Amino acid sequence: MVNDLGELPLQDEFQPPMANGEVLFDEPWQGRIFAMALLLAKQECFAWTEFQTELIEVIHDWEVSEDQAEIYPYYEHFQEALKRVLAAKNVVAPTELDARTVEFSARPHDHDH
Repeated sequence: MVNDLGELPLQDEFQPPMANGEVLFDEPWQGRIFAMALLLAKQECFAWTEFQTELIEVIHDWEVSEDQAEIYPYYEHFQEALKRVLAAKNVVAPTELDARTVEFSARPHDHDH
């Protein structure tokens, strides 16, 4: 179970971008997806180790692909891992997640909820 950010068992390239012990986010959606994963794990929708396994798999798939961007897309990997674990645990269907993503993406810029 995840009690707080300091106890996340993520290391090396699996750890979120950090500076001075603080997690860094370039965009608001990154902080939201990170917080959702923590909250869902705390509410026992899935075990943090299950999420970690998915994240490792997503990152590995990216590393061996030829689609690598110059910038390491950590939070895109994080989002994909969360999507996979939620689908595997039948918390929410991937089609519902995709529909909600489209809906939220269509909101005006600076609409932060």
